[in-house]
Amino acid sequence: MNTIRKFFKNNKGATAIEYGLIAALIAVAAITAMSNLGTKLEKTFNKVGNGLNNAQ
Repeated sequence: MNTIRKFFKNNKGATAIEYGLIAALIAVAAITAMSNLGTKLEKTFNKVGNGLNNAQ
């Protein structure tokens, strides 16, 4: 009976899984944000490059 109680009291595995899920969520959010930022930067650099080419 004590072994079963110890098994249910031990929640280190659950905590590790929770931290893993939080890290995965943060990674997905960061990748999404960086992807959107990269697209906006690409448009900005293309606009600047085209402006410089037209000025010559």
